[in-house]
Amino acid sequence: MWIVDGDSTDGTKDFLKTLNSPFKFISEKDDGIYEAMNKGVSRSKGNWLFFMGDDDCLFSNEVLQIIGEQLHDYLDILSGKIQYRTKDLDSQYIKKNHGVFISTWSNRLWIKNTVHHQSTFYNKSLFESNKFNTSYKVLADYDFNLKVFKSKPIIKTIDVFVSSCGTNGLSKKFTWRLYKEEIDLKTKASSVIFKPLFFVLGFFKYILK
Repeated sequence: MWIVDGDSTDGTKDFLKTLNSPFKFISEKDDGIYEAMNKGVSRSKGNWLFFMGDDDCLFSNEVLQIIGEQLHDYLDILSGKIQYRTKDLDSQYIKKNHGVFISTWSNRLWIKNTVHHQSTFYNKSLFESNKFNTSYKVLADYDFNLKVFKSKPIIKTIDVFVSSCGTNGLSKKFTWRLYKEEIDLKTKASSVIFKPLFFVLGFFKYILK
């Protein structure tokens, strides 16, 4: 299990040095969270990949055993759901769903990212021809999900809480930069003729936030 640290100076490296197997770590300057995730991909030895942020944790001690029983070689993706860990639920979606986010793979992915990567296990074979695009600083996981979805992967969704997550990540800041990335990645994944549509959609989402 790889932990990738961006050469932090808050005592994290000292803590990482105290960890034993199966934990391994690397600490060095990087170009953001997606470069760190790519480093984890390149160092991984297993057949399945799962990405966890620094303010997220597994939902329970048993969850990996439960998930392991569902991982099969014929699958490309296994997705579950997450529980946001906060009393200050910062979006209407989260409030409506009591902090529960259920990852879904459908054409709605062209409207917004309906997949939470802390609920999703990826077959490593998906990364043989793709990595996270580090030119996107906020939505490279969304970009990756769209590219994978277009390839028609074999996906299984399960009614299992995978992670407990915070709401302070970059994608929860709802800055214009986020929506500019969304417009760009959707355009590149489809066609430039759809860019005006994606721009209008992104602009209205930005205004509503």
